[in-house]
Amino acid sequence: MREAQTQGLVRLIGMTTHQRKLAAKRAKHRELDVLMIRYNAAHRGVERDVFPITDAAGIPVIAFTGLRWGALIRTTPEDPPGFSPPTAQDCYRFVLSQPSVAVGLMAPDNRAELEANLSLLADWRGMTPDEEAMMRAHGDRVYRTAGRFP
Repeated sequence: MREAQTQGLVRLIGMTTHQRKLAAKRAKHRELDVLMIRYNAAHRGVERDVFPITDAAGIPVIAFTGLRWGALIRTTPEDPPGFSPPTAQDCYRFVLSQPSVAVGLMAPDNRAELEANLSLLADWRGMTPDEEAMMRAHGDRVYRTAGRFP
């Protein structure tokens, strides 16, 4: 692949994976120009296993499954009384607030969802410490209770 890149046949070499160890290994050996990996409030292992390596190597990261297949915008059996689940915008704000993430992918079902998701850009700001703590706690509950992707 690097030979094809040197010849101008390939501009960038990237990989998409759910496998953190594989991603970290490829990034550490500087075999990638870009990495696409799962990252959301319920799946944060990349913060420890991958982001330090991609940051040091200057490899941009594209995050996918920001809503954890919709589970992050729904309640869980473990939610505290009166808890309202985060919105899709909250979930994307969480992903995009991570300094190691260059791009956050979304997959809206329709134009209305797309416009609602993009509305977070009109009022861009990072998460407050309280918002981030809420997202992480809800992500932990989702991780424990949402089951596996069918």
